[in-house]
Amino acid sequence: MITQLTERIAELTGSGVPFVRATVVRAQDPSSARAGDQAIVLADGSIEGFVGGHCATGSVRTVALDVLQTGTSVLLRVLPDGDASFPESPGASIVVNPCLSGGALEIYLEPLLPPPVLHLAGASPTADAVADFAQRLGFEVARAGDGRSPDGATAVVVSSHGGDESSVIRAALDAGVGFIGLVCSHRRGEAVLSELPLTAEERDRVHVHVGLDIGARTPAEIALSVMAAIVRSVRIDGLHPARPPQPTVRPTQAVDPICGMTVTIAADTPHVRVDGTDHWFCNPGCRKRFMKAHAQS
Repeated sequence: MITQLTERIAELTGSGVPFVRATVVRAQDPSSARAGDQAIVLADGSIEGFVGGHCATGSVRTVALDVLQTGTSVLLRVLPDGDASFPESPGASIVVNPCLSGGALEIYLEPLLPPPVLHLAGASPTADAVADFAQRLGFEVARAGDGRSPDGATAVVVSSHGGDESSVIRAALDAGVGFIGLVCSHRRGEAVLSELPLTAEERDRVHVHVGLDIGARTPAEIALSVMAAIVRSVRIDGLHPARPPQPTVRPTQAVDPICGMTVTIAADTPHVRVDGTDHWFCNPGCRKRFMKAHAQS
């Protein structure tokens, strides 16, 4: 199981598919999970691997979908109703699950997302320095000279010191890239932009003499200032990849009418349709109790 999951994780990572890796870091008896058990949760709510029974898995699925949205890791504490025997863990997300059969769990949920892409045009020393800094910062670098297009890029940097800079900028704008930087002087940058018919919105996306002002002179210093500006746009301004693929529609959630747990509806979620109304449950036990109560009413 572990080998298969490791291979699956490598496959998804190589394909650029976002997912959450869930790892059990602590478990109390009589939980069916053990420390080290792992699963992955995809954007459609499907789960591969094992991190516990129906109730624990349902809680992991629901919180993991939030983790995919925020991109922030979470330590999930799943506690049986009325049992808080695990010591408090700062930064943990706590779920008190009334249907858990016993045995508290702590599960680390880690989002594994595709790296941001920096599309780089130019073969100058500055361009090479930008590529080096970008890779160190976790960006995938796509060089225009290798035939790569700016589609899907988070940022585009043009550092060719001449050449057909206008067409590169136009292609990046048409691809929907939110940050386009031109390494040049202010004067030459304005001259380049004057060759392009730009809307006000397009002009806002183009940064001439790109980079934070740190008095940079050498190629490495210029690259540092350029990447600092891009990271600032990502971290503070919320810069996103250009026209990202349409995300998988988030699975529907429902409230278990027996225990009150919020459950994420998936193919394996216990379900029953009564008098034309669908009801969803965190585990088969709640469904059985519901059916018994409905039969007696």
